[in-house]
Amino acid sequence: MRLLLMSDTHVPRRARELPPQLLAELPRADVVIHAGDWVDVATLDLLESRSARLIGVHGNNDGPALRARLPEVARADLDGLRLAVVHETGAAQGREARCAARFPDLDVLVFGHSHIPWDTTTDTGLRLLNPGSPTDRRRRPHCTYMTATVTEGALRDVRLHRLPSRTWLPNRQ
Repeated sequence: MRLLLMSDTHVPRRARELPPQLLAELPRADVVIHAGDWVDVATLDLLESRSARLIGVHGNNDGPALRARLPEVARADLDGLRLAVVHETGAAQGREARCAARFPDLDVLVFGHSHIPWDTTTDTGLRLLNPGSPTDRRRRPHCTYMTATVTEGALRDVRLHRLPSRTWLPNRQ
């Protein structure tokens, strides 16, 4: 099972549209995961229409229309892999302990908010993944997203993808 992970798309505030490289990944993904801050309902509609399965949550920048359609926390069993998605996990310091205590029954927690890619494993074995942002790199050198596979209940082949030139972004970056 192939996963496509993204967060903090912020369309149309940070970009006019999603990057072409990210959109090209959609048909290859069995599950698309979005960890919040969509900003635009049209982005949710687009991913729903082009995804075999979409798992998403709302973020702090998402208004009432998105909050009405998306939960704060989403949970899924993916071929035996226990996964959840949230937008915010708090400060980087203490994140592993905080998340392990809040989600003791999970294998993987996908989160967003910071726009900073993150891939760690807690002492309890919980894998924490933040795919960064495909449209707003903030203090990072590149916009990013992740892919991974699930095989027999195990997460494998987690890969952070850097996006090429940001020609799809407004001129402000």
